[in-house]
Amino acid sequence: MTADLERLDMSKSNVQFWFDPICPWAFMTSRWLLEVEKIRDISITWNLFSLAHLNKDKELAPEYKARLIRSWQTTRVIAAAQEKNGKEITLPLYSAISSRIHLKKMDVGQDLFTQALKEVGADENLASAESDSSFDKAIIASHEAGIALVGSDVGTPIIAVEGTAFFGPVISPAPKGEEAGKLWDGVLLAASYPGFFEIKRSRSVGPIFD
Repeated sequence: MTADLERLDMSKSNVQFWFDPICPWAFMTSRWLLEVEKIRDISITWNLFSLAHLNKDKELAPEYKARLIRSWQTTRVIAAAQEKNGKEITLPLYSAISSRIHLKKMDVGQDLFTQALKEVGADENLASAESDSSFDKAIIASHEAGIALVGSDVGTPIIAVEGTAFFGPVISPAPKGEEAGKLWDGVLLAASYPGFFEIKRSRSVGPIFD
């Protein structure tokens, strides 16, 4: 049975996904990818991205600078959990943290991290990593690996699959079922053309989590 499962996994396309937990649009895209994983032959690897690092040399409004502090806090806690528990902790902890930020509207801090770590069965003391800059090197390395594939003028989410990498898609709400699969097929088809760079329209709605 194990050998059969291994063969099955090898037959799937590996999708690399880069996220910053504070970004609601990346969280929306991640929920879509989880739907796609149910109906298409893909497996997803979850990678950290840092909006704080991306914008470190930019002139920003004070309120956005404050938001970027939360970027470091959240990614450090996940990086600390990865170091202690392995990369398999990434998705459940990302989901636990970001659902509290974007759905429950909790403030980013010790209470949020303690709850999220407890939910996924990780050491609650890892919440203290939010202020530990020793994890920044690993975060930046993961971030730069994603940016190297798409260029520095985009943010998160980033997706890479079968030699193709792109920013987005930015969607709201996340489609479900076969609709999610059809969107995946279309996005992959467009992005796989080497000369395709951008398609965009103004957002008329915010993130809708349903």
